[in-house]
Order: sequence, then C-alpha cells, then structure tokens
Amino acid sequence: MTEEQHLREYTKVLKAHLPRHFFEPVPARMIYLPIFLALFALCAWGIVATPYILLKLLLSFGIGYAFVGMGFLAHEILHGAVTKNPVLRSVTGTIAFVPLMVGARLWRKWHNVEHHGNTQHPHDDPDAMGALESAIQRPLVKWMFKQLPALRSAFLFFSFTFWFTLHAHMMLRRFLPDFKPNERPVVVFQAILPVLVWLGVLLLVGPLNFVFVFVLPWLMANFIAMSFIATNHLLNPITQTNDPLLNSLTVRNPRWLEWLTLGFGYHIEHHVFPVLSPKYAHVVAAKLKELWPERYNELPHWKALLYLWKTPRLYRDHRNLIEPTTGRLFGTLGFGLNDSKVFPNRARVAKSRRKAADSRTSNAER
Repeated sequence: MTEEQHLREYTKVLKAHLPRHFFEPVPARMIYLPIFLALFALCAWGIVATPYILLKLLLSFGIGYAFVGMGFLAHEILHGAVTKNPVLRSVTGTIAFVPLMVGARLWRKWHNVEHHGNTQHPHDDPDAMGALESAIQRPLVKWMFKQLPALRSAFLFFSFTFWFTLHAHMMLRRFLPDFKPNERPVVVFQAILPVLVWLGVLLLVGPLNFVFVFVLPWLMANFIAMSFIATNHLLNPITQTNDPLLNSLTVRNPRWLEWLTLGFGYHIEHHVFPVLSPKYAHVVAAKLKELWPERYNELPHWKALLYLWKTPRLYRDHRNLIEPTTGRLFGTLGFGLNDSKVFPNRARVAKSRRKAADSRTSNAER
C-alpha cells in the first residue's frame, strides 16, 4: 500500500470519467419512505390484531426491516442525495430517523461534517476507535480490555443491538454546545420527538404489543445498521489525511440483499462522493477498482464481520491493531490484515498440507 492521498485527488480524476447527472439528487428514491411507513403500519396492525405470539414475532421482523431501511434512507436524504430542498430534506430525514431515535440536525453535524471531514482521524473523527495510550486512561475501557478476546468480541456484537441509538445520544451531549443558541431548540426537539412518538405508541398498543411493535424491531435495526457501520472503518488504518481508499471499506452482499439495504455497503464510494446516490455506487466502484486497484478495500460482509470478531479494537499505531492481553499485533486493511493473520492456525495447517503435498510429488518424481 502506498502513502496517503487526499480525497480531492480521487474526486478530480473520477469526475472526468463519470456523467454529470451522477451528482444530481435522485428524487425517485423518496418512494421508499411511504413504502417503509406502510410496511410498519401494516405489520403493527397485524401485531395488535393477532393473539398468536409467533405471528407477532414474524411481523416484528417486518417492522425491523422497515426501521433499518428508513435509517439507510435517512442517511441518503440528509446527505442531499434525494432532494436539495432543505425543508423537505429536514422533514423527511427527521421522520426516517424516528425509529433509530436520531435527530436530523444533529446527524448532519456529527456525521456529515465531523465524521466525513475527519474520517479515521485519531482525535477528530467522533466515530473512530481509540489508541492504546488513550484507552488505558479510562477505567472502564481498561477493565474491558483485560478480558478474554472472545468475551470482548461477544460484548461488541451484543452492543450492536443498541449502540447506534446510544452513540447518537452521546453525540448530542458532545456537539450540542457547538450549535448556535437559536439552533439548539431544534436539535433538542428532534432528539425528544422520537421518544414522544414511541411513548404514544406504547400507550396506544399496550406493553406486550409494544415489545413487538418497537422494542424487538429497534434491536434488530440497530444490529443490522451497526453490522454495516462497524465494518465501514474499524478494520482500516488511522489516517491524518482524509484518504477514503485507505480509511474506508466497501462490504459486498448478494445483489438482492444490497437492493434491500439500499446499497449502503458501498462505503468507499460514499466517502469519495457523499452526495452521490447509491443508485450509481456500483459504477463508481468499478471505476475506482480500475484506477486504483492496489488501494481499493473490499470484503464480503460476512468476512468483514468475522475479521471484526477476530481482531482487537485498539490501535497500537496508525497501521496496527493490538491485543492488549498478549501484545499481539494485527495489521489493518492494506497493511497486512488477511486470512493468514486473522486465522494463524488455519494458515499453519494449510502450509503444512502444501509441504506434505510437495514432498509426495517430489518423492513420486524420484
């Protein structure tokens, strides 16, 4: 892997290879919002109407999909990939983020400005993981990293069920002082609005039905969203320069699943052109791989999650992750992270088998 390049170096070259309409909003994508809302309403009605728990559970999965779909759509809308109208963008983005309980104005500050502007910067990216030196200064984090790696990984994946919403409320505390005094009431209102909406739903459907109408779908939506978000950057190196081919990862799924998740896995493409509609992301991906094949990071979604399970979440330096209980180092993507590093036992077995096969071939030739 070569040294860091700035985002501008990619966009300048790519714009010469891509049609101009790629950089315009795609209003037709807004049709997903009423579809997801209708799916929620239909499944919620079925949950309330049926006495059968298994059927309630099945319908709850339908709502869970609607919730995560609305989250992915909110991400598109608030980047301006669906509409340029600021009022429509704010209203529809607010509605689409109600299931995950995130405020639209906060998201634009936290995600669009801070995360995209400082991706994988060790201090300035609000979504980046910490380095060993800073982590051990916090007692809870220090205690957590003394636990067995498998236990930590289990907790990490368990935390996916609530982390997106929790992290959003942590970002509210962090960034609220950065807003102008006249903006803060809107930011606070958008944070409170989802709570009021779901309290109203609780009163309307009752506690048991609320578990199936909101709680289980919310857990499912958080988990699916975080299964993408956690793999977007946490296997990549830390960068001082905003280099999306170095600090981001595209994860691939079967085409039908990429369609159901609105193309959210095309994350390098999103960081190169944040306002680009996912409708065109596959074209940008092909061009990126053609122009910078040695820099492009892509993994199957399942393998990225497996790497996430097998590697620690602390950086020893900009290029390496460290397991604090043993001191073992793991390279990051582009800097040595591969199957042989993540699965050393498997690699040794494969190497031993190759040697045995070569020996048998050599003996046979003699």
